[in-house]
Amino acid sequence: MTAASDALTTSAIVTGQDKREAAGRHGPRPARLWTYIFLIVMALIWLLPLAWSLFTSLRPYADTAKYGYFSFGGTFNVQNYIDAWNQGGFSTYFMNSVIYVVPTVILTLFLASMMAYAVSRYSWTFSLTLLIMFTAGNLLPPQVLATPLFEAFRLLKLPYWMSDSGTLLNTYISVIAVNTAFQIGFCTFVLANFMKALPTELSEAAKVDGAGVWRHYWSIVLPLSRPALAALATLEVIFIYNDFFWPLLFIQSGNRLPVTTAINNLKGEWLTNYNLLAAGAMITVIPTLVIYLLLQRHFIAGLTLGASKG
Repeated sequence: MTAASDALTTSAIVTGQDKREAAGRHGPRPARLWTYIFLIVMALIWLLPLAWSLFTSLRPYADTAKYGYFSFGGTFNVQNYIDAWNQGGFSTYFMNSVIYVVPTVILTLFLASMMAYAVSRYSWTFSLTLLIMFTAGNLLPPQVLATPLFEAFRLLKLPYWMSDSGTLLNTYISVIAVNTAFQIGFCTFVLANFMKALPTELSEAAKVDGAGVWRHYWSIVLPLSRPALAALATLEVIFIYNDFFWPLLFIQSGNRLPVTTAINNLKGEWLTNYNLLAAGAMITVIPTLVIYLLLQRHFIAGLTLGASKG
C-alpha cells in the first residue's frame, strides 16, 4: 500500500507539473492577458501627454507655426530649454522649492512617525480617537481653510528680523507649516498601519532589556519602518514640490515663489509660446523623476510589503 501511495503521489506531481508546463507553453490565461492589455493601454494614456510635451519642447516655435503642432516637420534642438531657464529664472525658483520641500518632508515624517508609534505600539484610551482625528483631517478640502489661515497669518505679528512683512505672510515658515499640517494626517495613517504589523516580541524584548520609550522608538521601530518612510518620502516630495495653491496664497514676493510658479514668467503679454511652456514644464518634472529613480527600490518595497500575507 505504501508503494502504491508513493506511486500515485509521484504521478500526481508529474501530472501537475506537465499541466503547468503546458499552460506556460500556451501563453497566459485569457484573464491575465486582458489585464496586461489594460495596463499597457493605461500606461500609454498616461505617457502620451508627457511624450508630446517633450516632443513639442524640442521644436522651435517657427516650425510649429509653419507646419502645425500635430506635425513632424522642421528641426529639433534644446534652445527652448535654454530660453526657458533664463527667462523663467528657474535657478532661484528651484532653490525656493528646496527650502519648502526638505524641511516639510523631514518635519512631516518625524512628527507622523512619533504619532504613529504612540497609537500603534501602545494601547491607551484615546489612541484610536486620535488616529481617526488625524485621518479625518485629510477629508477637509484645503480651500475651505484658505481664508481663515490667510487672516490668521496676516494678524499674527512677527519681529522684522524674522519677517520683512511684520506678519507670518510672505515667509517660508507659513508654507512649511501649512504643508506639514495637511500632510501629517496621511503619513500618520500609513505609518500606524505599518507599525502595527511589526512583531510585538521586539517591543517586549526591548522592555526586558531596559529600553525606554525613546530608545524603543528610535533604535527599533524607526529602522524597521524604513520601507514605509522611503515610500512616504517619495510621495511627499512629489506632493509638496508640485503644490501651487499655498505658496501662491501666502507668498507675496516673487523671489520666494516655488518652481511651479516659474512657468507664469514664460507667458507673453500678447502671444504665448507653447513650445517654451512645454520646455519649462519638462524642466520642472526633472527633480521629481530623479527623486523617484533614487528611491524607486524603497518605494516599491514600501508599497508591496505585506501584499503576499494572508
